[in-house]
Amino acid sequence: MSSATRDVAQIRLDNALLLFDEFVRATVKHPDAATLRGLERRFAERLQIQPSYWSQIKARSRQIGERLARQFEVLTHKPPGWMDQPHAGPDAAPRASPEEPAHGLPQDDDERFIVGLVLTYYRRHPQRARTRLLDLLGEVLAPPPPAAPPTPAAPGRGAGAAPKPPAPEDDASLWGRVGAGVAPLKRKR
Repeated sequence: MSSATRDVAQIRLDNALLLFDEFVRATVKHPDAATLRGLERRFAERLQIQPSYWSQIKARSRQIGERLARQFEVLTHKPPGWMDQPHAGPDAAPRASPEEPAHGLPQDDDERFIVGLVLTYYRRHPQRARTRLLDLLGEVLAPPPPAAPPTPAAPGRGAGAAPKPPAPEDDASLWGRVGAGVAPLKRKR
């Protein structure tokens, strides 16, 4: 696949996701996960494709071809060729620099993969996923507990020093600890 084809495929994917964001904003003020699942189905119906096909497009296992791009434009009332040109979202805040990612949006294939993986897990086991993900994120994102004040030495025991708090973990050891519970992915054959 040439670089130009890959660029058009990425632009079309970005624009399809932008169309979905516009659809969500026009439909619901504060969508939750269950609402979004229903909206994805309705969005696919609006584009006259199967919801599973929309999922494959988002997961990058299908690309938006020429005919489908034109179909999306017609059904979302965009001008011809709109899907083939990069567009900034209407609510996108200007970035401080080109290196700064847009808040909340996956920026590369790795981030899209992780988001897709988490969504797949959540959709199959919502309650278990919610509990485990919140536990994991709580460990990683919660501020460390405040250090305990030094305890005064008991009479007759001498000047005892307070126990030394554990050293803060560096990012590599924290990532290793979190990743230890994640099973490796199976390779496609």
